Amino acid sequence: MSRLTVNEHPVEFRMDPQTPLLWALRDAANLTGTKYGCGNGDCSACMVMVDGEALRSCLITLAESEGRFVTTIEGLSHDRSHPVQQAMVAEQAIQCGFCTPGIVIAAASLLARNSDPSDEEIRAAIPNLCRCGVYPRLVRAIRRAGRVMRREETISAAPAPGIAPEDAAQAVPALKPR
Repeated sequence: MSRLTVNEHPVEFRMDPQTPLLWALRDAANLTGTKYGCGNGDCSACMVMVDGEALRSCLITLAESEGRFVTTIEGLSHDRSHPVQQAMVAEQAIQCGFCTPGIVIAAASLLARNSDPSDEEIRAAIPNLCRCGVYPRLVRAIRRAGRVMRREETISAAPAPGIAPEDAAQAVPALKPR
């Protein structure tokens, strides 16, 4: 039995301790935002934060996760108001969306350590493969999220397709400086 904290909730997994964290999250905890891409750590679709560090959950076992704090895309923000999530939408850095959760987690981990990374630091911290090729917009989005985190900028949420403009503020709240 492996005990860890997932998205701020204590969890016990009654699974083989050698089970990859990815499968415990997806199959046992029903946290399907963490994606299975390649299973060998090359694509980073399965990225989660473990004790604040972005790690590929297909490469870490439940035994290695014992006693640690895991944050998945579902736990990053319950209302999609994290600056990285907002900036990804604002910069149109999302295409098909499959790799997006892993990218957002990697970017959030980077910005938690360094809210003003260089383009080179961003490229080094985001190992994710994106078949849609959003990389230039991705770098812009991460730099923008950093500015929001430093309180140098705000992001006004644009209405999502199918959402009436008057309902948009409730659907995706804008970030405001504190």
